[in-house]
Amino acid sequence: MRNPLALVAGAAECLPEARALADELKIPCLDCVDPVDIAEPAYVLQLGAQLQLCATGRKAPGPVLVDFVGGTLAHRRKYGGGKGQQIAKAVGIRGGFCPRVVDATAGLGRDAFVLASLGCAVHMLERNTVVRALLRDGLERLRRAASEDPTLAEIAARMTLEERPISALDWLAQQPANSIPVVYLDPMFPARDKSAKVKKEMAAFHQLVGSDEDADALLAPAYAACYYRVVVKRPRVAPFLAGKKPALSLQGKSGRFDIYTKHGIPT
Repeated sequence: MRNPLALVAGAAECLPEARALADELKIPCLDCVDPVDIAEPAYVLQLGAQLQLCATGRKAPGPVLVDFVGGTLAHRRKYGGGKGQQIAKAVGIRGGFCPRVVDATAGLGRDAFVLASLGCAVHMLERNTVVRALLRDGLERLRRAASEDPTLAEIAARMTLEERPISALDWLAQQPANSIPVVYLDPMFPARDKSAKVKKEMAAFHQLVGSDEDADALLAPAYAACYYRVVVKRPRVAPFLAGKKPALSLQGKSGRFDIYTKHGIPT
């Protein structure tokens, strides 16, 4: 069976670090090769100024990377609606109260960054080694940028990543009851039908990661470990996680937040 992923260096000076990362991830390193010149595998991680996941071949879409400093997340941080956003209401941000959140299915860390920018301390878990490597790289670049930007420094200080890849199911089961103020879950939803337009990162993730087949099993240990609530991010038409109706749901245009409450948020 061919390996579905390899690693390439964006420049010769990146080769030692690229080879070390390939060893860590247990994938081949193809040294300095342009992804457009690769026929197989279908995806490569390219290590240069940043780590990015690239589809290979000449008609491939652009790369997927974690960027907490610029791009859409910078725009959202500045103009996204602050504490009036649904995600803020879902986790219970109220006045000066910003609960500590465990993002147990962090993925590319976008929601974790938004919550940290709103004042929450966020601890991220990610079990997939490739996704976690992208997330770790983005977090490292955020911390470098934070040395020159006090606002980014405050956000970076609120974001932590679990030291090793770990299943959220295993990690949550190890936590004492009622020990985590808010548990946030955004499990991968099964791929839509082939006629639907899927974002490039979702297409890559579904091929490399697959869907979270054990997502339903997360709700019970998350609820046991939380103190205030479990928040589950779902596509708008998706069934409730584990078939359990939440205490309330916040509906959006394309998604919703299902909220499973245990104790009331301080007023």
